[in-house]
Amino acid sequence: MSIIGAGVVGLGVGWRLVQAGCAVDLFDAGTAGRGASWAAAGMLAAGVETEPGEEGLLALTRASQAMWPGFAEELRAVTGIDPDLREEGTLVLALTRDDLARLRANVAFQERLGIELRWLGARELREREPFLRPGIAGAVLSPHDHQVDNRALVTALVRAFTAAGGRLHEASPVEAVVIEGGRVTGVRAAERCLPADAVLLAAGAWSRRIQGIPPEALPPVRPIKGQMLALRMDPAAPLLRHVVWAPKVYLVPRRNGRLIVGATVEERGFDATLTAGGVLALLESAWRALPAIEELPIEEMWVGFRPGSPDDAPIIGPTPVAGLTVATGHHRNGILLAPITIEATARLVLTGERPPEIRPFGLERFARHGSRAPAMSEEASA
Repeated sequence: MSIIGAGVVGLGVGWRLVQAGCAVDLFDAGTAGRGASWAAAGMLAAGVETEPGEEGLLALTRASQAMWPGFAEELRAVTGIDPDLREEGTLVLALTRDDLARLRANVAFQERLGIELRWLGARELREREPFLRPGIAGAVLSPHDHQVDNRALVTALVRAFTAAGGRLHEASPVEAVVIEGGRVTGVRAAERCLPADAVLLAAGAWSRRIQGIPPEALPPVRPIKGQMLALRMDPAAPLLRHVVWAPKVYLVPRRNGRLIVGATVEERGFDATLTAGGVLALLESAWRALPAIEELPIEEMWVGFRPGSPDDAPIIGPTPVAGLTVATGHHRNGILLAPITIEATARLVLTGERPPEIRPFGLERFARHGSRAPAMSEEASA
């Protein structure tokens, strides 16, 4: 078995397959776990991130969210690395009357779907987060939307995979999938052909760059650029304890004092440039909600590439090529959907049976609905 892409999904599926007795080679063009999985914020927000048009995705995100406590505990027990699942819940803020009208509409929509939300009064909000800007127009608590440290997560998955006997090939980009007679027979990497009876394509936004795959088997994914930054708080006296969504920004505090500020959403191909405008917009939006950040040092700034699909839902399942499976297109839900994607994909590879929870998210839905792969700019396809 060969897996292309050592992000959370590739590492997790590889770990499960090695546990089941499979020989697994896992290839990554760079360092394992340092792509979109490393760039993420680690929010597990099946509730507050649900938007109109995504009703069909909610069952999957909720199911995966429910798997997270057990998944995190298993990783901690196996590797000694704690992914730091935090369960304080998520706050959504409205800073102005216009924001409040939008928040009320969003809450009404989400509550119709059965998502539990609770309006907070000014006193309770101040008790929970005393450093938020005074006079906030409204706030909602989503008690079941949490966070995990995504960088600790990928570090744990690398250890779990390799300790179980998986073979990890870093700085080893797969150039092509080798297909003979309509089924995969191996991969070509570093100008060598390595035999494989099955291949999992889990290369995120880079999945369409792999050669040798016929157009009907290529997942229609594209990179969606996100600029992000991290500020440094005093871990003994943090400015923030909950994940906070404010207009045009989210804030994710870590126990070590790191405060994640994200993220832009840009259709720029694989442009990894940090821009003054992008960083300014994030900092200004964050400052409007949490003014005291102006005194915090900037610790890190980076760009990530979410793997977007035409309907913003993941692409998980078999392809028209025998032995070739895909698991990509998770957009902003890659960390949230990791447990269910890993378990369902591993089961599919091992048994040939597609679990019911991922059936609506197969590649065939785009052919059925007449969707085509997105046009790739020269920059994106270079």
